[in-house]
Amino acid sequence: MHDDRLLTEARLNRFVADRLLPAVYARALPLTVTGWNVPDEPVSFAEAVDQDYVPVVGGEPWGAPWSTKWLRISGTVPAGWGGEGRTLEAVVDLGFTIEIPGFQCEGIAWRLDGTIAKAISPRNQHVSVDLLGSGDGIEFLVEAAANPDVARGFVFAPTPLGDKATAGALPQYRLGPIVLAERDLQVWELCQDVGSLNGLMHVLPVDLPRRSEILRALETMMDVMDPTDVSGTAVAGRAALAEVLSRPAYASAHNVVATGHAHIDSAWLWPVRETIRKCARTFANVLALMNDHPDFVFSCSSAQQLAWIKEFYPDLFVRIKAKVATGQFVPVGGMWVEADTNMPGGEAMARQFVEGKSFFRREFGVECRETWLPDSFGYSGALPQIARAAGMEWFLTQKISWNQVNRMPHHTFLWEGIDGSRIFTHFPPVDTYSSELSAAELAHAQRNYREHGRGTLSLVPFGYGDGGGGPTREMIAAAYRAADLEGSPTVSIGSPAQFFAQAAAEYPDPPVWLGEMYLELHRGTYTSQANTKLGNRRSEHLLREAELWAATAAVRLGMEYPAGQLKRLWQLVLLQQFHDILPGSSIAWVHRDAERNYDAIAGELYPLIRETVQALAGAGDEPLLVNAAPHERAGVPALGIGPMVLPDEPVRITEADGGYVLANGIIRAAVDANGLLTSLLDYATGREAIAPGSFGNHLELHRDTPNAWDAWDIDEFYRHNVTSCAAARSVTLERMGREPVVVIERLVGSSPVTQRIRLAAGSPSLSIQTLVDWQESEKLLKLGFPFDVRADRSAAETQFGHVYRPTHTNTSWEAAKFEICAHRWIHVAEPGYGVAVSNSNSYGHDVTRAVRSSDQGTTTTVRLSLLRAPRSPDPFTDQGPHGFWVTVRPGAAIADAVEEGYRTNLEALHVRGAAPVQPLFTVYNRALVIEAVKLAEDGSGDVVVRLYESLGQRSTGLVTAHFPVRSVEVTDLLEEAVAAPAGVVPGPGGAELTLRPFQLVTLRFRR
Repeated sequence: MHDDRLLTEARLNRFVADRLLPAVYARALPLTVTGWNVPDEPVSFAEAVDQDYVPVVGGEPWGAPWSTKWLRISGTVPAGWGGEGRTLEAVVDLGFTIEIPGFQCEGIAWRLDGTIAKAISPRNQHVSVDLLGSGDGIEFLVEAAANPDVARGFVFAPTPLGDKATAGALPQYRLGPIVLAERDLQVWELCQDVGSLNGLMHVLPVDLPRRSEILRALETMMDVMDPTDVSGTAVAGRAALAEVLSRPAYASAHNVVATGHAHIDSAWLWPVRETIRKCARTFANVLALMNDHPDFVFSCSSAQQLAWIKEFYPDLFVRIKAKVATGQFVPVGGMWVEADTNMPGGEAMARQFVEGKSFFRREFGVECRETWLPDSFGYSGALPQIARAAGMEWFLTQKISWNQVNRMPHHTFLWEGIDGSRIFTHFPPVDTYSSELSAAELAHAQRNYREHGRGTLSLVPFGYGDGGGGPTREMIAAAYRAADLEGSPTVSIGSPAQFFAQAAAEYPDPPVWLGEMYLELHRGTYTSQANTKLGNRRSEHLLREAELWAATAAVRLGMEYPAGQLKRLWQLVLLQQFHDILPGSSIAWVHRDAERNYDAIAGELYPLIRETVQALAGAGDEPLLVNAAPHERAGVPALGIGPMVLPDEPVRITEADGGYVLANGIIRAAVDANGLLTSLLDYATGREAIAPGSFGNHLELHRDTPNAWDAWDIDEFYRHNVTSCAAARSVTLERMGREPVVVIERLVGSSPVTQRIRLAAGSPSLSIQTLVDWQESEKLLKLGFPFDVRADRSAAETQFGHVYRPTHTNTSWEAAKFEICAHRWIHVAEPGYGVAVSNSNSYGHDVTRAVRSSDQGTTTTVRLSLLRAPRSPDPFTDQGPHGFWVTVRPGAAIADAVEEGYRTNLEALHVRGAAPVQPLFTVYNRALVIEAVKLAEDGSGDVVVRLYESLGQRSTGLVTAHFPVRSVEVTDLLEEAVAAPAGVVPGPGGAELTLRPFQLVTLRFRR
C-alpha cells in the first residue's frame, strides 16, 4: 500500500508537470516587441511613449542594474480565438531568474491612454486582453525595471549591487517569450482543484482515511482524462474530484480569516524611488483582481505609500478610492509607515499615528482601528499607550515568530504597556504575513494556534510582497476551495476589522502580556548605519525645538506658524523611521538617501530655529541662553530664553600619575595616563562610581560575524572574542573656553580615535566625546563603564518613559536580552544610589553584572554599542568618520537620567537679545515632562501640549499657561477632545494633574 501511494504520487507529479500545466494556455503566438532604454532614472509614461523604439527579440539581454527598459508590445487576435471557456491574455516573461517574487526584475503594463492596466512579475505574468481594450488588435507598453537580485536568493552575500555607483552596467536579464495566449478556463480550474487537494493530502496523517480518499480521487481523475486531449477531458477530470472537494470541514476545524495583503518595504534592497513603482504595480494588480472577485478584500498599510500613489499615479489613486468606498481596498494600520518601534522617540511615534490616521481620514473617510506592524523588529513597551491614545483598538504583529529561543505563549492576548494601557493583540499562528494560502500554511496555522479550547479564529494575510504583485487569482482560488473542506481549517476572505471584532467577541478574557515584546533576533539593528541613527536623533530634537519656538513666536509675536513646512519635514523624518531604514538594514543607496534627507532637514530647521529665536529675543546685546529642554538649565527656565547663570566654582585640574584629575565641586573624575576613567566621585554622597580595580571610558573591539543577516544580527558569541583598546597614543590637556579638556588619541584596530573628556563648571556629569574614523570590517566597537553598583536590573529610556530589564540571566528569556535598546539614557542603581549614562546617538547597549572576588562586591557594567561593520546588504557600512557624545552622572536618580538625556540631545543655543522670553508653560513637578509644544493641526491657532509622567510613579503637578486661554481640553493624539481621565482636571489657564506611572496626556489650550 505504501509503495502504491508513492507510485500514484509520482504519476500525479508528472501528469501535472507534463500534461496539465502546459495545457492551461491552449495556444499562443508571438507578439511584436520593440524597446527603448531609459538613459538614467525612470521617466513618466508621457515621456516614454514618444521615444523611438527599436525591434527586440526573445533572448535578448537587457537591464543594467537599476535601469529601466520600455517595451512596446502589439499584435492581432486571430479569428476564432477567445471562444466560450477561453480568455485571451498577453503573457510577458521579462527574463525572470528566480522564483522569489519581488527581488528581481518587475514590470507594469500601460495602456496607450497613459493609464495602468496591471503589473508583471514572476508568478503573475499575464495581462488580460480585456484590461487593454477591445478590438482585434492589441497594443500596450511595459515599463520594465531591472532591479538586481541584491539578496542573491536570500544568501545575502556582500555585493556591489546595492549602490548604483558600484553596481556596474552589465545586463542581468534576457527577455523570455512574449506571447498572446488563450487560457483554457476548465483546465486552469482543474489545476486549482488538483493543487488544493494534493496540498491537503500531503499535510494529512498517512494513516488518515481522508488522505487515501483524496489520493484515489486524484488517481481516478488521471484515469478518466485523455493525456493527449487535456482540454477536452478537463470537465470529466473535475467531476472526478468534485465529491472530495465538497466534503465539509470538521465542526472543530480552526477558522481562518484570510485578508489580501502585500507587505511592501518602503525601502530595503531597493531605494525609495523604486518602492513607489512597486506600490503602483501591486495596487494595479489588486484592483484588477477586485473587478473579477467582488468578495476579495485587500488590506493596505502605510499612508506614505498611498500618498506616493496620489502624487505620482493620480489615476490609480482615484481607482483605489473607489474600491475603498466599496470595502474591498481596506486601509489599515493608521501609521505613516510601518515604523521601527524600538528607536523612534516618543513624539515621533505619536506622529506616525497623527500623520497616518489624518491621511486615511482626509483621503478616504476611513477610521483605522488596528495597528498593523507584522515585520518590525520587536515592539516597545510604550506602544500600547501610544496606539490607544491614537484611537486604536487592536494590534497585529508577526515578526515575534522569528524568536531564536523563546516562543511567545499566546497568539491572541491583551498587550499591556508600561503605563497600564491594554490593547487587544493578535499574532497570526500561520507565522507569515505573505501566505499563499497553501494547504501546508493553513495546516500550520491550525496546528500552531496556542489558544485552542478558548478561541477558534486566526488571521492569515496572503499575497506576495515587496513588489511581487500581491495576491494572485490562484490564491483566491485556494481560499474558495478551502472555505469548507474536510481536513482543512475553514477559510473566509475578510478584513482585519472583521477578524478582530469576531476574535474579541469569542475571547472576552484573553491572557495578558506585560511590557515590551523583545525580538530575539536582529539586535544589531540598534547600531548598524550610525549616520542614519544620528540623523534620526538630531532631526527629532530639531523638530521639537522648531515647533516650540514657532508656537512661542506665534503666541507672543503673532508670527505665522510654519505648519506646512513642519508637517512636510515630520513626514520625511517618519519615512526614515521605516523598519529597514532607521534599523540600518538596507542597501547603501537607501542610507545615502537617508543621510541626504537628514542634512536637508537640518538645513531647513537650523535657520528656522535661529531666526525664530532671534525674533523672540529681540534686538539687543544681552547674552541669552535658549533652553528648549523641559528642565531648568543654567538658571534659565524650561522652554524659555534668559540670561545664563554662571557657576561660582570653576573647574580645577591637577596632574596625577601621567593623567589628570578634574573637579568642579560637584563631581571629581580621575583620568589615567591611558585616558581611562579610574575614578568618578560625587561629593553629595561621597560614593565612588567606578568599581574597584576597574576603569571606564573603555573601548573594546569584538569580532562580529553573526550566523546570518549581517546588518541585522548580533549573536551572543561575539563576546567570546574581544580586544581591549585601553592603550593611548597620547593624553594631553586643552582648553575649551574656560574649561579644561583631556584629549586622548587611540588606535582601535586600524581606526584612529580621538576622545575629549570634559567637565563643565556646575555640571553634575562628565562628558566624553568620541570621534572615530572607522576602517574596520565585521567588528563591533563598544564603550564601557564598570560601576560599583549592585543592580539587578537596568532602566532604559523608551517612548514616554522607561523599561526595566534584568541584568541577570536566571531564565532563557533574560539571557536572550544580551543586547538591548535604550534611547537617550540608561540607568543602573542599588537602593539609594545610581548612575546614569546618556548618549547623543546610540541605541544599542548591554548591561552585565559580576561579583568581584576581591571584596564580594558587585560590578554592573554598562556598555554602549558605537559602531558595527557588517558587509551585507551594504558592504561598506559606516566606513569613515563618526562622532558620539556620552555623559556619565554619578549619584543619579531616574529624574537625573531623564534630565541628562534631554541636555545631551538638546544643544544649548546662545543669542544676543533685548530681554528674556517667558515660557508658554510651566510645570510644577520635575516628574512631569513636556515633550511637545505646537500649534494645533487644524490651523485654529490653539496651542497643544503633550506631556508624560517620566519617573514611573504616581506624580502630581500643575501645568500653567502664560498667555490668555479661553479653555483647556484633554484630547487624543489627533487633538480631538476626549473625556478627561481620572487625575486630569482642566482649569481656566491650565490643568491639575495626578498621573499614573508613565501616563501620557495631550492638552489643547484654546486661545
